[in-house]
Amino acid sequence: MVIVLGIDPGTAHTGYGVVLSRGQRLAALDGGVIGTGPNEALERRLARIHGQVCDIISEYRPAAVAVEDLFFGQNVRTAFAVGQARGAVMLSAGLAGVPCFSYTPQAVKQAVCGSGGARKEQVQRMVGALLSLPEPPADDHASDALAVAICHANGSAMRAAVPVPEGVG
Repeated sequence: MVIVLGIDPGTAHTGYGVVLSRGQRLAALDGGVIGTGPNEALERRLARIHGQVCDIISEYRPAAVAVEDLFFGQNVRTAFAVGQARGAVMLSAGLAGVPCFSYTPQAVKQAVCGSGGARKEQVQRMVGALLSLPEPPADDHASDALAVAICHANGSAMRAAVPVPEGVG
């Protein structure tokens, strides 16, 4: 049995999803969005993300935190903000002694949908199906975070079976 906290980072909306993996079965324990106000100072936004992620870690005691990697599009400012939100999440995990793992958006889509180019709606539908939810998650940030957790949970058995040589990683 493994509990994974998945995170879709952002300074305005940080999605989170807590997934329980037991053998081949997956279940959602929690999921949602940590929202911050657009007029709130960046340091306050990051503090809120950090504090709420710490609370989630404390409540569920995940074995790992899986964070979506930074996707660098056209907007450099957005990329920096997402990187700062990732840092706040990783700080929360580090202070709690929980290992962090990063996954590219393409790797997450590949793991959940079988295609690295899957659309948001496809990811939402597959997350709902894989977690046996009555309907797909309505919020795409929460859905993406659950997808990141699923991606990690599905690969955790392989990571445990294959030892990493010292000095690598």
